[in-house]
Amino acid sequence: MRHEGWLRKSKQYSLVYRRGRSWANSQLAMKVLPNDLNLTRFGISTSRRVGKAVVRNRVKRLLREILRSQQVKEGWDIVIIARPQSSNTTYERLGKSAEDLLARAGLFKSFYKEATEKINGDVDRS
Repeated sequence: MRHEGWLRKSKQYSLVYRRGRSWANSQLAMKVLPNDLNLTRFGISTSRRVGKAVVRNRVKRLLREILRSQQVKEGWDIVIIARPQSSNTTYERLGKSAEDLLARAGLFKSFYKEATEKINGDVDRS
């Protein structure tokens, strides 16, 4: 993911925190806000409750790699907030947790494409 694919300034984060919709599970929370751009920007937040610096940085590295591999719709600012339970989890569980939140928010490209192909496919058969 290129440099512009990340939220960098505290104003960007605070805007998403104030105006965005949220979803959560036991390991992660997610805030989402449309951004009127042709790209999706991600931000990752880990507090001291997650653990000491080494643990927080490990969780952030795992989340960055998970987010790089996801096909997400363009035009969104997404902040992923790590909860304390995320410090004791594996890459696979953290990935499933992030995928769950993105799916619940309806942000996957593949879900959108599959739905439109299914609708178009049903129309062509009739």
